Amino acid sequence: MSKKRLPIGVSDFKEIIEDNYYYVDKSNFIAEILEKRAKATLITRPRRFGKTLSMTTLKYFLDIKNCEENRKLFKDLNIESTEYIHEQGKYPVIYLTLKDCEGENYSEFK
Repeated sequence: MSKKRLPIGVSDFKEIIEDNYYYVDKSNFIAEILEKRAKATLITRPRRFGKTLSMTTLKYFLDIKNCEENRKLFKDLNIESTEYIHEQGKYPVIYLTLKDCEGENYSEFK
């Protein structure tokens, strides 16, 4: 049996699951988002508190692209035992992150 590692600096859900990192199951977050059906959801958390991980989890859950492969990522997680598992892999997803962009001003950022 291989030891699990801590996912320090890893913010991609698929990488955490496939590379057997420790993962605290927060997949109920998906059910919460789907249940509310809000027009917009603002996720505010301090820096390094899992915003990107939450967004990649949602992306892999909803995205129609690679849906069968992505479904395996959610095996034995809380979301699998909810009614919302039927929503998995049914939507086109546009995922955009500015996480790695840097610059002191707009011109440098651009």
